[in-house]
Amino acid sequence: MAQLRAGRLPLRLLQLVVGLTIFGFATSLMIRSGLGMLPWDVLHYGVAIHLPLSLGTIIILASLMVLLGWIPLWQAPGLGTIANAIWIGIATDATLLYLPQASTLAWQITFMLAGIVLNGVSTAMYIGAQLRPGPRDGLMTGFSRVTGGSIRLVRTGLEVVVVVAGWLLGGVVGLGTLLFAVGIGPITQFFLPFFTAALEVEGAEETVSAGAT
Repeated sequence: MAQLRAGRLPLRLLQLVVGLTIFGFATSLMIRSGLGMLPWDVLHYGVAIHLPLSLGTIIILASLMVLLGWIPLWQAPGLGTIANAIWIGIATDATLLYLPQASTLAWQITFMLAGIVLNGVSTAMYIGAQLRPGPRDGLMTGFSRVTGGSIRLVRTGLEVVVVVAGWLLGGVVGLGTLLFAVGIGPITQFFLPFFTAALEVEGAEETVSAGAT
């Protein structure tokens, strides 16, 4: 409730929705590139192969299951958390309906690079809206707080687990997966200052820093 009362709510909600929509588009670009998927999408895709459900539906169901993992970590979801869990899956399915598979190497590379950069931009947008982190980001920060491990270490550990599990199920691991792992932190950190909303706290306007994923 404090975040909802912190000012600029319409603008922050718009930024949240736009950011999550771009995230879904970036996810689809990586998938259609054929050069590797985002770490969590390796798992999503691997599961989707074996179930009569769309990839977006799998993303939503996985997000809700990850939220259950917040309970023992004493993580509190917010409006941004719920929107993240639902809207990215919807945006991904909608984009995949119209986005063709990259047919040449040049288009594959273009899709891959655009997907990585847009993922960084969209992540900065939804984090910068300051309406609580997404399910996977919250799981990462929760584990970091409980175990005392660094964000980098916890994130790497979680993503190694989901990539291996997804690959064993048939998910696509490739150059894009590696480049994403190396580049997403710096890209998100670069764009975060442009999208971090200045919040009004007890009548005084201040910018609350948000941690990049």
